[in-house]
Amino acid sequence: MSTLKGKVAVVTGGNSGIGYSTAKKLKAEGATVVITGRSQERINSAAAELGVKGIVADVMNLPAIDTAVDQIKNEFGNIDILFVNAGVFIPMPVGQNTEEGFDTLTDINFKGAVFTIEKFLPILNDGGSIINLSSVNAYTGMPNTSIYGATKAALNSYTRAAATELAPRKIRVNVVNPGPVATPIFSKTGMSEEQLKGMGEMMQNRIPLKRYGKPEEIAEMVAFLASDKASFITGAEYNVDGGLNVNPVFAQ
Repeated sequence: MSTLKGKVAVVTGGNSGIGYSTAKKLKAEGATVVITGRSQERINSAAAELGVKGIVADVMNLPAIDTAVDQIKNEFGNIDILFVNAGVFIPMPVGQNTEEGFDTLTDINFKGAVFTIEKFLPILNDGGSIINLSSVNAYTGMPNTSIYGATKAALNSYTRAAATELAPRKIRVNVVNPGPVATPIFSKTGMSEEQLKGMGEMMQNRIPLKRYGKPEEIAEMVAFLASDKASFITGAEYNVDGGLNVNPVFAQ
């Protein structure tokens, strides 16, 4: 397959999980791929494994995004695909939300995503594709995700307006809302193994298809939205969640 031959794609948070799998998929479809992330060591390792360009850029650091944009422009020219994937999950119950947790979630999941788009727009070709990684938590009301879910709902709202405003440039802007996916994001929450196991069993029980998603399954949707096969799709949201959002109380 080479549905993305000749395209240049940027994947933020591309050193692990959904970002890593998507970078791999986009490259397999013929795209030239650049991944970004916060850790020099992880970016170097992932870039070497994938055979792609890796750039260190923390989305919480707006000047770092500027530097990455300049570097990509100088090395590759304009880009065609922007997968805004970098994000963080911090579970906090209402009544125990912390300012630090609130700031981290909003700075990465919403502000970081918005300004990634803002800063890459000048080098995004007309007719390009932006795909934002959100979450079904924007809608589910799952316990301990009030702020996390709010950042994703904000991103989805931004996406709809951006799709309208960028339509004159034929730039398509869409959202993918994964359900629970087996990625390292949960292990970075600080929760104990017992807590993670309990949360995992609870969520898996509520998914009609009775399993977590795989990063590769999200990557398939992103690659589709990035391609000309999705040329008449913009401002749309796709739930890739095993049915969780359709029937969240299925099979208690």
